Amino acid sequence: MEQVTDPIEKVRQACQRRGGVSIKGLGRSFRIMDDSGNKELDFEEFSKGLNDYGLVDITEEDKRAMFDGIDKSGDGKIQFDEFLKKLRPPMSEARLAVVDQAFRKFDKSGDGVVTVEDLSRVYNVRNHPKYVSKEWTEKDCFSSFINSLECSDDKEWTEKDLLLKFY
Repeated sequence: MEQVTDPIEKVRQACQRRGGVSIKGLGRSFRIMDDSGNKELDFEEFSKGLNDYGLVDITEEDKRAMFDGIDKSGDGKIQFDEFLKKLRPPMSEARLAVVDQAFRKFDKSGDGVVTVEDLSRVYNVRNHPKYVSKEWTEKDCFSSFINSLECSDDKEWTEKDLLLKFY
């Protein structure tokens, strides 16, 4: 394997070695580091988040280069979504087509936004284990699903939100 010099690629490869949900796990680590809850990280929080995630072999110089490359506004803060979007490898055309097809299926109203109402018309809880066991109602299962999406607080999703969430 050739020597990787791009700091983002180093983190991407380290995450890939951890398995399929590693980038999402890294995002969760950063949310934990966000003491203020403003969904932004300064450099110290960013660096600590990488270390806490176990990416201790990333040099301070690489961390700074990565941070500065993500901080497009130059205000000394990065958004979680900016970082995760930068970290994800580009989608293939085939995968983009599948996401577009799924979005059109979810967007029952056809207005370019997937709402909770749209999802309620396509999400079937009848095979959910907790519904089958009668531990949860349909409403409980659906609420759990909606809460797992972790997108915007108003519970409406654009295609970009869904791409970021499910990719």
